[in-house]
Amino acid sequence: MNQSGLPTPPPTSATSTTSPAQSSSNAAGQSASDVSLASIVATITSTSSPSQLNQYLRSCASKDVREVLLASILPGSQDPLTLLNARDHTLGMLYILSARLHTVASDKPLWHHIESFCRDFIPEHARVAPDRVTLLATGIRQFAEVEGNPKLAIAPLSDLLAKYPPTLSHLTTIHPIFLTICVATRHFSAAIPVLAHSITTIDLSLSDLTYHDNLVYHYAGGIALAALKNWSAAEELFEICASSPGTAASAIQMEALKKLVLVQLIYRGKTSPPSKYMHPILMRLFKATPYASFTNAYPLQRDYLRTIVENEQQLFANERTLGLITQALDRAPRWAIKKLTTTYLTLHLSDIGREVGISDENKVKSLILSMIECSEISAELSADGTVSFSDPPVKFEKTDVDRVLSQAQQQDALLVRLEKEMERNKEYLTKAVKSKDDAAWGPAMDEDGAFGDRPSGNWAEDMSFA
Repeated sequence: MNQSGLPTPPPTSATSTTSPAQSSSNAAGQSASDVSLASIVATITSTSSPSQLNQYLRSCASKDVREVLLASILPGSQDPLTLLNARDHTLGMLYILSARLHTVASDKPLWHHIESFCRDFIPEHARVAPDRVTLLATGIRQFAEVEGNPKLAIAPLSDLLAKYPPTLSHLTTIHPIFLTICVATRHFSAAIPVLAHSITTIDLSLSDLTYHDNLVYHYAGGIALAALKNWSAAEELFEICASSPGTAASAIQMEALKKLVLVQLIYRGKTSPPSKYMHPILMRLFKATPYASFTNAYPLQRDYLRTIVENEQQLFANERTLGLITQALDRAPRWAIKKLTTTYLTLHLSDIGREVGISDENKVKSLILSMIECSEISAELSADGTVSFSDPPVKFEKTDVDRVLSQAQQQDALLVRLEKEMERNKEYLTKAVKSKDDAAWGPAMDEDGAFGDRPSGNWAEDMSFA
């Protein structure tokens, strides 16, 4: 070892003029006895090029031998992680940590090594080996689960996710892993900083993503936001999951569709037409479930709704939707009253109670007053129990207008960027031109771009919802 405590590189590396990239080309043909953890650590500390180091680490030995070596300990029981730091040796630590976390017979790294790496690593260096980043993320989750404390993984994965992608709008394999842990441990608020950024970019060179990763992330995100009663955002994520185009419908998409419908009933009092991208078999299967019967009877047939819940309670509990079902049932009278405001100008409390299925006039009165206070309806309640409905006054605050304008400008900028990216895609342009020629109609594509001018101006763990 040298004075700094690091293993001294083999003598050949000092006298040879061969670069790490050149030497790594011969490493695959070496026997396992020619490579040791000490020589690997020496190469990590002496190589400044991440791409050359990545090539060396991939080819220094066969996969099985390499992973065993990376997961081992230096002579004298010295942990190689104590000789490295995340800022100077990001790639080397990434390989060692991911190997240690996945090799059964290895000594697991101390947790502070994992935390310090996720906090201090250089993202540009880690992006050279995206598959090892995925291994690290899954290893952190498994390590925390084995320790019997899954929430232990939230902090390091949050740091890893915050630094690794260029922006949080880039979907990575870390996203679904992090979200499923937040949902499984019911730490929903920990996911808010990530969920605040809509996914707009999928870069396969950044992460070895699969179609399932996309479904799991949006499904788990929908669960977290629904648990936090952020119904609008939860609806959006469930819809993205349920309507993501694929060769076949996925079981997770069916679960997302069920939760999407329930969230819409809670938030809007009715369901919205399904997305045109949704696989048709999903809606056919949905119509054969108790959820379809519940939706069709909502919100006026309250007695029938209760009957459905009583008869299918075990099914709803098993599918982790009983909490959403209960909340939808509780809100049914409110949505029923809102429907009445579109038909009647005045109604007595007893008539309202009869329409919404509440026999106690005092309960109807309390409900009406609550809805007036929350601005859910615009009405006046007279002393004799007559309710007079009116159209709600339209109010616009300057802050609301500014916020909407700002969002519109952001969405416009995003669309412009996406259009420019598509215009640079030769495969897309070829298909667009061919489609135009085949159709023989529509405006020609000019120099301004494939879209012409446009005015300027946007999987996983189930969980109950108590």
